[in-house]
Amino acid sequence: MQYDVIVVGGGTSGLMAAIHSAQQGASTILVEKNRVLGRKILLTGGGRCNVTNRTTVQGLVDHIPGNGKFLYSALSQFNQEDIVHFFESRGVKLKEEDHGRMFPVTNKARTILDALLEEAKNVGVTIQTKAVVEGLVFSDDKQSVTGIKVKDQPPIYGKSVILAVGGRAYPGAGSTGDGYGFAKSAGHTIQRLYPTEAPILSNDSFIKDRSLQGVSLRDVLITLYDKNNKVITQHQMDMIFTHKGYSGPAILRTSGHLNQYLHRSKEPFAHLSIDLTPQETIKSLNEDAQNKRDKELLTLLKQWMPERLALVILNQVRLKPDQPYRQLTPPQEEMLWQQVKSFNITGYGTEPIEKGFVTGGGVTTDEVEPKTMESKLVEGLYFCGELLDINGYTGGYNITAAFVTGAIAGQYASWDSFGR
Repeated sequence: MQYDVIVVGGGTSGLMAAIHSAQQGASTILVEKNRVLGRKILLTGGGRCNVTNRTTVQGLVDHIPGNGKFLYSALSQFNQEDIVHFFESRGVKLKEEDHGRMFPVTNKARTILDALLEEAKNVGVTIQTKAVVEGLVFSDDKQSVTGIKVKDQPPIYGKSVILAVGGRAYPGAGSTGDGYGFAKSAGHTIQRLYPTEAPILSNDSFIKDRSLQGVSLRDVLITLYDKNNKVITQHQMDMIFTHKGYSGPAILRTSGHLNQYLHRSKEPFAHLSIDLTPQETIKSLNEDAQNKRDKELLTLLKQWMPERLALVILNQVRLKPDQPYRQLTPPQEEMLWQQVKSFNITGYGTEPIEKGFVTGGGVTTDEVEPKTMESKLVEGLYFCGELLDINGYTGGYNITAAFVTGAIAGQYASWDSFGR
């Protein structure tokens, strides 16, 4: 079989790549090892599919800590507004929720997947499922790619090949890391893989005894420090205490930075702090308490946090829950509010990649043309999506990177195929 463009992987970036390739008139085949396409799409956004984030281009880059700057050129050609237009022009109504997150009004990820599948059909993409790709086919001099090897069938030949096979997160959706081997066979470098957007694991006493398990906190400030007490990253969002450590949006955004720090520093664990009242100062907290100085300490703290956490804090500063605030000495007052403003926790790692939302690391962006997504090493080979060393925070940033790199790869792969 001979095609202009072969797309390997039928997920977010692969479907967008195939559609943009076929739109240009290139004969395009999408090859997927699973029985169905887009399984990971159905899992994103809690099953609602957060299709993009309606922030600025700079806002997108700022929320993609893993090589977001690589996307400047691609975003100048296809950005978050183009994603919105892509779906709305095909009858999918979107709505904007908090922090710029965009969802289908149906609140169903299936709506997004169906739109992609329908468009792929409309533009003439050939789809082959249950096809396990075993490798790439190269020219004799290995300077260009000429097709793919597929298990139990003859090779499929093409003028361009787009690898859109994902990373190693969500293995149940089919992302098992096959693409790294394909990239290596073409001479590409794979940056260390690590979990991002994953729960943080901890041996803190209140985690081990489960005294805070299930306690959730709203709008707190999480700070990650290095061993010299220098701030690595900060995030102000919600979080939750789990039976293994910590999770929730603020923690998930911190996790990739924690993994990278532990790898670089070789430290056994990292130090973090939780500011339980980021809108308040020690002075304002103390003034509020002075106005209620006859109240018991537990009663005072409960206006700022759940009771179970208040009890842990009071135990740490050796104060009794039923003690009136008026009995505290100035040093005790200072110590109490310091603990509220900087509740210390630690993390020795995160859940593995397979339990994370996003894979950190991947095909190094130094070896990929940012304007086209084509390999700098092998002609006709393109990369997109999570296979690349690009990772962002939850909130529509990763899927935006996938749609954008997919659209660009598909467009340029099709143009490239006409020129060869």
